[in-house]
Amino acid sequence: MAVDTMRLGKSEIVNSALKNMETSLRAEKMSTRDAVAQTCRTLFAFGHDSGLSGQITARAEQPGTYWTQRLGLGFDEITTENMLLIDEDLNVLQGEGMANPANRFHSWLYRSRPDVQCIVHSHAPHVSALSMLEVPLEIAHMDTCVLYGQCAFLEKWPGIPVGNEEGELISTALADKKAILLAHHGLLVAGASVEEACVIGVMFERAARLQLMAMAAGTIQPIAPELGHEAQRWVNTPRRTDATFAYYARRAEKILHPF
Repeated sequence: MAVDTMRLGKSEIVNSALKNMETSLRAEKMSTRDAVAQTCRTLFAFGHDSGLSGQITARAEQPGTYWTQRLGLGFDEITTENMLLIDEDLNVLQGEGMANPANRFHSWLYRSRPDVQCIVHSHAPHVSALSMLEVPLEIAHMDTCVLYGQCAFLEKWPGIPVGNEEGELISTALADKKAILLAHHGLLVAGASVEEACVIGVMFERAARLQLMAMAAGTIQPIAPELGHEAQRWVNTPRRTDATFAYYARRAEKILHPF
């Protein structure tokens, strides 16, 4: 017998929809190595390119090791075949070339956050512009609520992040959040999966762009905390994240290979 959903309360409808998404949304899972390479290309397609700056890493099977891109290649040039497997000291265990020396602070984050499986760091333009103002990211639009209550802020730039001091500082500032805005630097996302880190990375840049546009027009009005947290839980489910990642990947490949 069909249920008259027009008589249901909002919480019942939300819970039912979340349950249906768990069974209805489908996305083919990539290997970790493939997903990291795809994340690099996806972020490039969504405007995160900044020369050789930025690193994407993900935990590999062996504890204390992770996949990352090779220094000297742009995000758009990363493929599964040219990825590197490195250890916490940035020694290359598999692949040719060297890792970005700034990967050191990733090792600190992985040590302090066992729940983190992937780290996305980029100098996306709108995030970078916002970081120059030394103001935190404001989440005041429904689309960006994946970051509601999840974005920390490091208000002072410690310099290039190649020393252990920077790793300790950034990991402490991030605490238990999923993301952080680094003043005079860029964005960092600490995801429970490669897919989540990529999706939040894309939305982080969009949130910064919306904030700059809104600040230019007037004063940003906050959203009610209970509604922000409700929206964050709504958009940040594994199934929805995987489906969004798959869509972003399809879109990115069309941009990178239009013909």
